[in-house]
Order: sequence, then C-alpha cells, then structure tokens
Amino acid sequence: MLYQLFSVIAPVLVCAVIGYTWRKQGRPYDTALITALVTNIGTPCLVFFTLIDTKITPDAFLKMGAATLATMVAFYAVYFAFLKAMKLSQKAFLSALAYGNVGNMGLPLCLLAFGDQGLALAIAYFTVNVLLLFTAGVAVPAGAASPGQLLRLPVLYGTAAALLFMVTGWEVPAPVISTTRILGGLTVPLMLITLGVSLAGLGVRKLPQAALLSVMRIGVGFLVGVATAEAFGFEGVARGVLILQCSMPVAVFNFLFAERYGNQPEEVAGMVVISTLMSFACLPFLLAYVM
Repeated sequence: MLYQLFSVIAPVLVCAVIGYTWRKQGRPYDTALITALVTNIGTPCLVFFTLIDTKITPDAFLKMGAATLATMVAFYAVYFAFLKAMKLSQKAFLSALAYGNVGNMGLPLCLLAFGDQGLALAIAYFTVNVLLLFTAGVAVPAGAASPGQLLRLPVLYGTAAALLFMVTGWEVPAPVISTTRILGGLTVPLMLITLGVSLAGLGVRKLPQAALLSVMRIGVGFLVGVATAEAFGFEGVARGVLILQCSMPVAVFNFLFAERYGNQPEEVAGMVVISTLMSFACLPFLLAYVM
C-alpha cells in the first residue's frame, strides 16, 4: 500500500518541484503562454479523448456532474456563514474557499490513483467546477456576473463534442483520436509544472489567517465530499474521485481574480501557498482513505 501511495504522490511532487525550482533559479517560463496552451488546446483535447477512450456512460458523467453541483452549493453555504461569523470579506475569500485546485492538482491525482476511469469522472467534476468558476466564481470578487464567458471556454466544446459521440454511438475517426490523445498528453505535466512555478512566485501574508482558511478549505472540502458521496450512493472509483476533488487546495485562479479586482490578493496568495503545502502533507492519509 505504501508503494502504491508513493507511486501516486511522487509524480505530482516531482513535477511541482521542477516548476518551483525552475522559477526560483530565474529561468524563463512564459506562464501566460503555457496557460493558454493548456486551457485552449490541451484540456479540451484531454477531455474529449478521455471521455471517448474510457467509454464512460453519459449517466455516470451526468451523475458526477450533479454531485459536483451539490458540493458547490454546500461550499457556498458553509463558507458564506463562516466568513460572516469571522467578519472576513466575502468578495476576497468566498470564491477562494469554494473553488479548489481540481484541474492542476485534482486531475493528475485522480488519474494516478484510479486510472483512466478516475480521470474521466474527475473531468466531469472539473467541467462543472470550471463552468461555475467563470460565472459565479467571478461574480463574487468582481461584483457582477458574466455568463458570456462560458461561450469562450474551449473545455465546454470539448465536453459537448464528446457527449455527442457518447450519446449517438457514432464512431470517432481515428485521426481525431490520435490527435487529441497527443495534444491532451501535454496537459497533466504542464499543469503540475505550472503549479510549481506559480507557488514559487507567491508570498504568504497574515500566516495565522491563511492557515485557518486553508484548514477550512481542505477540512470542509473533505467532509462535504464524504457526505455527498454517501448521499449519491457513490462507491469505489466514483466515491474516491469525488472526495479527492472536494479536498483539493485553493486554486491559483482565485489569486488571479483577487489581483484583478483588488480583493486582498496577497492574503489570497497566502491561502494558495499554505493550503497547497497542507494538501501535500495530507495526501498520504487522504489517498489511503479513498483507495
């Protein structure tokens, strides 16, 4: 079991450390370019190829999507009440607490822990999470919603295309399969390396507050994941994926939103760093539980 856990954790740590070390050595790393490649090309191709290749049923995909929506409603309710009780800014911290790093960290972990089936289910969680992130998740720090941003998310079209083939039973042309497999293969390692690069560029401010909020992100995430898995009757891989995705640390995107809209970006950066370090420390126990 220890070897199995190490096999899951090691690639995540190694890739993140490569990115962290690369940035600390002052080497050039065009984060904007890499993020654009991953967001606009790699992720849609990974989503399409994985959903088609794994043969996940539309029902399983939609059930995981519904469970994801349930977890997000729970996150908003719990974290809103918590921030109000602590008299902390909803604009600065609500989205940061509600949206975990289910892409850069969650997808690779689910792939390594549960294989292609785990990745396919994790993509269902990731897709719904991203759709909410770029609507409600932006609306809170910005003070206004922008539903039109959904139409500019390539992952939406990759998911829709895969679901079309899954529902109709049409055969996907071989060149499309091979092309999306190669381009999708860029995504996981680049996500993890970019995570390391991002962490190296962020500082920590108000350590006690960042630590408390980080504990809330991971602890409440785990409890909500367990409760939702029970409510939906998930077992095996589906249960493990849901709990893992719910327990991820604060997503780097939250820092970018906080910086863009002037909502205490340094404090949010501290949450990203501390929660990620906490997550790495908790990973052996979390993986032992779900696996």
